[in-house]
Amino acid sequence: MITLNPSILEHDGKKAFVVLPYEEFQKVREELEDYEVLKDLRAAKTEEMNAPVTLLSSVREELNI
Repeated sequence: MITLNPSILEHDGKKAFVVLPYEEFQKVREELEDYEVLKDLRAAKTEEMNAPVTLLSSVREELNI
């Protein structure tokens, strides 16, 4: 879990903006990028779940290696 120290700015008496130290912003950004990669990997895994497979031993035999 990332510890954040936000500053909340108001406009017309309502919370309008959040300001983070740059280092914390970078950490949040990295976490979001990692999450996007994880979502893509999970989607690919689901998509390929029933795809045909070829055993390595079969490939070696076919290539005579």
